[in-house]
Amino acid sequence: MLTACDSDTSDTVTSENGQLSIDSASGETTATIQTEDGTATFRSGADVPVDLPRGFSLYPGAIVTSNSRFEQDGGSQVVLLSFESEHDGEAIADFYRDAAKAAGFKIAVDASINGGRLITGEGEKGGVFTLSTSTEDGKTTAQLTTGLGDVAP
Repeated sequence: MLTACDSDTSDTVTSENGQLSIDSASGETTATIQTEDGTATFRSGADVPVDLPRGFSLYPGAIVTSNSRFEQDGGSQVVLLSFESEHDGEAIADFYRDAAKAAGFKIAVDASINGGRLITGEGEKGGVFTLSTSTEDGKTTAQLTTGLGDVAP
């Protein structure tokens, strides 16, 4: 049985296995699901606090356009961070390549594609990251994905 709760700022749907909330003021979506393996939580929105795995941080001066986090009991997490910057894709790629290497990631792909950058890497214990950038009209849009394996903060 689902129960819906309306308030001034959010809509919430609850079931015996979890809850889904959408904050109408910020647009943030939050879901919590109970499974046999524990609790899984998903948060998504531009105002979700940036909490990247160790060794990674938000590019200096970047403006977050979306931040999605999936976490499970036991420390497994996936983060998909989208942001904009006035810096070019090369500077952003350099920043994240250096961060990944310092965090112990082996770079698997480092390529220029259609004027943008694509970098992927894998950690020693299975953690992965991907950065892609594109630049248009002097503004760079970037997506950083981190997750799986040993990438807990």
